[in-house]
Amino acid sequence: MNADMMKKVCHADGFIAALDQSGGSTPKALKLYGIKDDAYEVGKVSMYDCIHKMRTRIMTSPKFNGDRILGAILFEDTMNREINGVPTAEFLWKEKNVVPFLKVDKGLEDEKDGVQLMKPMPKLDSTLELAKAKGVFGTKMRSVIKYANKEGIKAIVEQQFTVGKQIMAKGLVPILEPEVDIRSPEKAEAETLLRAELMEQLKMLRGDQKLMFKLSLPDVDDLYEPLVNHPNVVRVVALSGGYSRAEANDLLARQHGVVASFSRALTEGLQDDLTDEAFDAMLDTSIQEIFDASKASGIKKELHTHT
Repeated sequence: MNADMMKKVCHADGFIAALDQSGGSTPKALKLYGIKDDAYEVGKVSMYDCIHKMRTRIMTSPKFNGDRILGAILFEDTMNREINGVPTAEFLWKEKNVVPFLKVDKGLEDEKDGVQLMKPMPKLDSTLELAKAKGVFGTKMRSVIKYANKEGIKAIVEQQFTVGKQIMAKGLVPILEPEVDIRSPEKAEAETLLRAELMEQLKMLRGDQKLMFKLSLPDVDDLYEPLVNHPNVVRVVALSGGYSRAEANDLLARQHGVVASFSRALTEGLQDDLTDEAFDAMLDTSIQEIFDASKASGIKKELHTHT
């Protein structure tokens, strides 16, 4: 494990940029960016070419660097490509001082017991070995909670930790993302159940097993403070989950010790047809607003004792 990357993720100010739209969410991201449906074929190389061009423009912008950004989560296709002739993960760390993470989940199962578990990942070990060889620091995997169903939430947390332990065994830091749907009619109750299950699973980790959480912004401020201050937890980050950037930043600033890991909220307003000057200005505003909200929320960060 890279000690410099760990130090940055643990202690530096900033947030994690989520640039990991997968095959299912890429068309929506491209549409918001101003790329019409007829410019590519869904699920084909042409689609991934379009999204890589968008991500390259973001990552090569002079406004995108480690001064305000801790890390970036990549889709596997992005990890396997290059930025300016340099492998993406290497470019992020060596050129931008941004820690690279990899999305490893393969999508969601159908809803059962109020949740959507992750689909099986039969090739996970080989993916992790490739990621490590490419200089990736950690991983991310998402599942979704729709309702406050105790059995479903227990199952989702157990699955996240089981796969997380497989990832930790390979020397990578997993980001566990059991997202609570912000449209859930039982959101607050589901979040309370989720916190309890996460704390139970943390009790079973060895001291050297380090992980992160990526969680929906909670209805109750500082609900996840026990996770923030837990010795096994490197960082707790928040997803925007469908909130606008302004809403997400406002909620985030009230969660002490939590920083952002925004996707759509980060790219909000970016358009393919913007001039480089206008694009960089828009990205700069977005990054600064998310950085400020993350920094406002981070005043308890000094309670961490990680090295």
